[in-house]
Amino acid sequence: MIDFRTARHAMVDNQVRPSNVTRYAVIEAMLAVPRELFVPRSWREVAYAGTEVPIGHGRVLMDPRTFAMMLDAADIDDADLVLDLAPGTGYSTAVIARMCEAVVAIEPERTFVETAQKLLVDLEVVNAAVDSGDPAAGDPAHGPYDVIFVNGGVERVPEALTDQLKDGGRLVAIVRAGDAGRCRVYQRSGKALSDRAVFDATTPVLPGFEKPVEFVF
Repeated sequence: MIDFRTARHAMVDNQVRPSNVTRYAVIEAMLAVPRELFVPRSWREVAYAGTEVPIGHGRVLMDPRTFAMMLDAADIDDADLVLDLAPGTGYSTAVIARMCEAVVAIEPERTFVETAQKLLVDLEVVNAAVDSGDPAAGDPAHGPYDVIFVNGGVERVPEALTDQLKDGGRLVAIVRAGDAGRCRVYQRSGKALSDRAVFDATTPVLPGFEKPVEFVF
């Protein structure tokens, strides 16, 4: 039987810290949230391995290193309002909730929404809400947001999402171009939007974030 608490500490010590993730809030949150609860029982033994974990419906839980580095790049503050997109079973929501004032999560798969809601209640997470919806459309009703966190790859960043950023707000996503990918941070300054590459990474493109098909006649 795996000691998940020991595995969680090993994940942070061997995968997160060596990746130059030094923000205490990221480390504390990843040490506190039981990652194994958010994956199918048959995959719990590898919940803390340095790989993506399938969670069903063609989706994965991002590997711990990539996830931690994205959180680090997002620069989440304890007063921030965060929009968490496509959280699957809610692991990212539970982690981010420990780092910010409040988090709103939008998940397209209804069964994941139900699972995430139950797990957040079980873990007594009181500053997060998970709703069903289209992640590519975000949730303008509860915005604007200090941070928008996208749990997976995107071939495009919809303007509908960047429009939901506060002045100074950041959107973090893995932007895919073919087989290559980079974590990019988009930041709003007034009406202007800048972006910068942070590190190389690949993860499956999320449904709804594909580039439109271009027809050639």
